[in-house]
This record gives sequence, structure tokens and C-alpha cells, in this order.
Amino acid sequence: MATAIQENGMKPLTNKSLNHVNDVNNLDNANSCTEEKDNRLFDGQLQPYVDHAEKPHEETHEEPHEEPPELDIVINNVVCSFSVRCHLNLREIALNGSNVEYRRENGMITMKLRRPYTTASIWSSGKVTCTGATSEVQAKIAARRFARSLQKLGFKVRFNNYRVVNVLGTCSMPFAIKITSFSVHHKENADYEPELHPGVTYKLKEPKATLKIFSTGSVTVTAPNVAAVQAAIEHIYPLVYEFRKERTPEDELAFTTKKRKLGLNKRKRDEFLEDEPDLSYESMISDAEDTLNEVETDGSWD
Repeated sequence: MATAIQENGMKPLTNKSLNHVNDVNNLDNANSCTEEKDNRLFDGQLQPYVDHAEKPHEETHEEPHEEPPELDIVINNVVCSFSVRCHLNLREIALNGSNVEYRRENGMITMKLRRPYTTASIWSSGKVTCTGATSEVQAKIAARRFARSLQKLGFKVRFNNYRVVNVLGTCSMPFAIKITSFSVHHKENADYEPELHPGVTYKLKEPKATLKIFSTGSVTVTAPNVAAVQAAIEHIYPLVYEFRKERTPEDELAFTTKKRKLGLNKRKRDEFLEDEPDLSYESMISDAEDTLNEVETDGSWD
């Protein structure tokens, strides 16, 4: 079976595609076609392939689209507040409570939890502020456990007016930043006073956040919630990227020292949480979730 080269590829030639011969007696003269005609036919069939081979291959160098690197945002502190809607006797809490410290000069009591590792500031008016959580979920769990602890001391506690007040997050850019040039270019929102603070204070209106930008590439964000922290980092990244620079040995040393310090603090905290728990205090809060409906409430616990 023969094959013919065509523009659209290789196609087998069957008997149906052969040319019809009218005069069988003249088959001996079938090869009498002129060489010029054969060459024209052959050249016409191969011309597209010859032209394609003669064309130089144009190499298209498309610049790869650089996607911004993934940045790790670490939530260091979530501050929340709530009210128990009753008067609290601070002296009684100091005498009968566990893990508490009475600060008479400030008119408040501090109470600590191990899991989650948080600290509450309690005032006699019934207002409680909780700090130290690393997520909004942990903050609410800690707040409810503090309220349950006060309820077990005999107070008519009602968990009310809970809200996340403040979130502190940090992020490390993969480059150093020219903070002087950055503050000059964005002077409408940036404030840089090297005599008072080593970083640039950048304030955002939408989302509402305050950022501290340092020359080492570290960025500290204070915002009303975790989502605002993430939005602030996404907003500031293209702005500081224009003023990036290579880290100097001093910046590398400061950056490494900071990371080592954070790692040491985290290790100490993990070792503290792995220690034998205070059974007297844990017994007071262990059944908090199981007995939420033990005392009559107005549904504000939800």
C-alpha cells in the first residue's frame, strides 16, 4: 500500500483513490510522462513541508508569571472581653480562687489558665479581659472557662457581651526593607521617627489596622480581628516590595536572634504545658463544657 504526503498529514492510498485509466492498451506508455511534470507534481506536494522546514523556529521567551511567595502570619495574641453581669467580690475571689493574684493598687484580679494558656483581668464591676490566646477560637474557650470558674465560686455569672477587641500578628518578609525611602514615598500614611521607634508606623483605614515595619523585613500588625490582619499583610506586601533590598549581616543577625528568641519562648511554653497539671485547679474547670446548663441562665452562654 502506498502513502502520499499531504498538508494535513499521512493518508493511505487505496484502490478507490487511484486515477482511472481509460485506455488499457496504452499502459506501456504510462511511464512516458515528462520528468518536468513529475517534478512539478512532486514539488507541489512537498512545498508546504519545505517552506515549513525553511522557516526558522521562533523561540518565544515568555517571562514566567511570578506569583507572590506564601507568607506565614503568626498570631501572637488575641485580646477579648466580656461581662458577667454581676458584682464580683475581689477579696473573696483572691481567698478562694486558684491561680489568682490580687492587685489592690489596680483594683483588679488576674487569673490564669493553663489550657489554653491565657490570663484574665477581672474587675469588681464584672468586666473581664482575656489575653494570651493564639486564635479566636481559643480566646472564646478561655473566656467561657474563666466565666465558669467565677460561677463555681458562687457568683451569679452570665456570659454576655463577648467580643474580640484586638489581634496581634507578625510576619517576616523574605527581604529587607528600605524603611526611610518607604516612609518618604508613603508619608501620608507612614510615620517614621527613628529617635523614638526603630520601625515605620503605617496606618490603614480599610481594613482598619496599624503596622510596624522594620528594616529587617519584620512586620507587626495590630487589627480588630484575624481576617483584618491577613488583609493588611496582603495590602502592604506590594508596597514594601518596591523598596526591598538584600539583608545586611547586621540584619541577618538581628533576624536570626529574634527567631531564636521566639523559638525559645515557644519551647518554654510547651514544656510548661507538658508539666503535671494543677489538679485542684483543673478539677474546677474540667467539667465546664459538660455542666453548662447546670445553673439556670438566660441563654446568653451561647
